[in-house]
Amino acid sequence: MFGNWFAQAYTTYSNYRFKHFMQESFSIGDLGRLTGCQVVTIRYYEKIGILAEPGRSGGGHRIYGPEHRDRLTFVRKARELGFSLDTVRSLLSLSETPEGTPCADVDHIASRHLVDVREKIAALKSLEGTLEGLLDICSHTTVEQCRVLDALRD
Repeated sequence: MFGNWFAQAYTTYSNYRFKHFMQESFSIGDLGRLTGCQVVTIRYYEKIGILAEPGRSGGGHRIYGPEHRDRLTFVRKARELGFSLDTVRSLLSLSETPEGTPCADVDHIASRHLVDVREKIAALKSLEGTLEGLLDICSHTTVEQCRVLDALRD
């Protein structure tokens, strides 16, 4: 899957990382460690249908496969970029379309999200300016003379 360079780069004395990455089934804890997701988040994603319900062991424990790991990694990365869960659903759906399908819909989603991010950055910069202004006019003496508190009361 990743070639020899991957095995060489990620092996440890016990070969633990490499064995875990290449194995075919995972416990929920292993899946969480591999993907950087909390166990409670994995269960939530199952509950809302983002992640398919896994098989169970004879003892009733969840058994996840590589497809769960790959999908959860996709979801985590999309969430880190700030995409909503509804948008992640759309991106997942688009990622499962046949080969050769144009990515115009994906580009549209990403472009729309970029506009939202830029609007949030502009709002945060405005907030920063407001806070800097309040701190500049504050005399920094007593609470009774605090301009920051005065601005919050007005």
